[in-house]
Amino acid sequence: MTENIKLHDKVFKPFIGEAKLQEAIQKVADKLNKDLKDENPLFLIVLNGAFVFAADLLRKFNYDCDISFIKLSSYSGTKSTHTVREIIGLDYNVKDRTIVLIEDIVDTGITMEHVINQMDKLGAKEVKIATLLFKPGSFQKSYDIDYIALDIPNDFIVGYGLDYDGKGRNIPEIYTIVE
Repeated sequence: MTENIKLHDKVFKPFIGEAKLQEAIQKVADKLNKDLKDENPLFLIVLNGAFVFAADLLRKFNYDCDISFIKLSSYSGTKSTHTVREIIGLDYNVKDRTIVLIEDIVDTGITMEHVINQMDKLGAKEVKIATLLFKPGSFQKSYDIDYIALDIPNDFIVGYGLDYDGKGRNIPEIYTIVE
């Protein structure tokens, strides 16, 4: 993880290595194991970006759970559109369930607010959020984020599930844009 990479028309430099990511994910898993051991939660993974984080995280969860996926979109290129589009919807009954939304990154908070509101309308007992990355400098909402692996600055990043117009999700580390 020492060289810059180019995706489409942008250059990205190394930012967070694989070992640091795995250490942060283990800390989140430890908290989830402690908090949810008696809950049988439904882990709801937000595609596409959270699939890598979710796979690593949920292999470390030691108790009964259900896992499902939703696919939302709120980005175009490197910018948030501030509009959430649902591409693949929920296929589980969430009434009276503890839901853990697994997200790759929370920046403005618009996408998670949309999903939290949906879960509340459907009668979820409790909604928690687990995110790999959190951008406190971009966050515009007032809800709590229960499990944060890493705080990062307000930079555009790729790798470890995150993409730039479809490219870079398969990179095992995180890179930040070179402006």
